[in-house]
Amino acid sequence: MGGAQEPSKPAGPSPLVIGEVQAALGKRLDDVAKILAGALVAVAGIMTTLGLNSKFVFVALNNRSWPIYVASLCAIIAIVCSIGALLIRPTGRGVLWETGVLVLGVIFYMASLSIAVVGAAQAAGGNGRPTITDVRLNGPRSGMRLHFGVHADGVQKWSHIEVSVNPKDSGDLYWSVLRPDEQGRVEQQIDIPLSPPAGTSVVEIGAVNPDESEPGACEAKAQHGPACTELHIP
Repeated sequence: MGGAQEPSKPAGPSPLVIGEVQAALGKRLDDVAKILAGALVAVAGIMTTLGLNSKFVFVALNNRSWPIYVASLCAIIAIVCSIGALLIRPTGRGVLWETGVLVLGVIFYMASLSIAVVGAAQAAGGNGRPTITDVRLNGPRSGMRLHFGVHADGVQKWSHIEVSVNPKDSGDLYWSVLRPDEQGRVEQQIDIPLSPPAGTSVVEIGAVNPDESEPGACEAKAQHGPACTELHIP
């Protein structure tokens, strides 16, 4: 007489165990997705830590600094990936899709952080373009003194700013080369005696970074054009 045979056990883990593993893995991936959802806030925090405050953001946007735009776009894509991952059901195939979407989100997240560092450094450093400030002409024509300031940020350590003072359509009365400090900044107050030739009615003051300057007159729409000032002598 043959005894009753016991039912054979299915090989491999049961569907219940597989479901539990998938649920646990899905929960971990959801946690990663929630972290990535704060990508834009994290990127903004990195920029703030590096000194990229609202002032430098406006400078970067005014100069069309591409790292700021690209870093923001990458952060937004990372957030979209994280939200998409949260909406995927934790099934067997769903976990694979969620993993792939999150990997893509992490890539864009790391890219946004890296590009944000470049953007912060670029915007905080300025663009090497000089400006002329505080122009004053003191004293009578026989003993005039000309005072003005020259300012520039982000000047390369091997570069310089050239400053000139000359009567209109004539040779230089004053010419100098200003070198940047360790932070790439030029800040110089110039006070010189002014003895223009007889009949001179207009004196031109110019400042230019020859390594960054774009060709064209002072009025040309050039991002790195020279700074110019005309002073009419009474």
